[in-house]
Amino acid sequence: MVNFLHRCSITRKAWLLLALTAFILELVGLYFQYFMFINPCVLCIYQRFALYGIMIGGLVGAISPSTPLRFIGLGFWLYSAWKGLRSAIIHTDIQLYPSPFFVCDFFVSFPSWLKLDQLLPAIFSATGNCTVHPFHFLSLAITQWMIIIFSIYLFIGLIILLVQFVLVYQNKNIKY
Repeated sequence: MVNFLHRCSITRKAWLLLALTAFILELVGLYFQYFMFINPCVLCIYQRFALYGIMIGGLVGAISPSTPLRFIGLGFWLYSAWKGLRSAIIHTDIQLYPSPFFVCDFFVSFPSWLKLDQLLPAIFSATGNCTVHPFHFLSLAITQWMIIIFSIYLFIGLIILLVQFVLVYQNKNIKY
């Protein structure tokens, strides 16, 4: 099993599949925004940005998956999945347990050198309310699905990271 996972982690197809799944989820988010008229809130935009980070990680890993460059892609993948999961958990908490003392921000706060809300307002502009959850699928809100999705991304990424080091450890202990 470890060898199979390691072989998958050094193939371009697996990395492109990672980028493709994140891209499809981005398209679903844009469909919700522009065709179902569900306005994204600040936390939705952060989750969208995390999906772009996973997509970038997949593309970086696909450049040269059999070299150490895959670790940079894996870093993007794990960091983005973790940040997306944290944002989805906070968002779900706000929706399930609304409080007048805790509300999400009114504006997205990107770093000063990366003002995506000003560069690409059609994608990164927040116009919705964090407490509203207008769409459910299989009795779960969008934010609850994002917890599941980011958890899967994080779990698979951690397994791939672990496989990289387990295989190195196994190869060290082989006596010829």
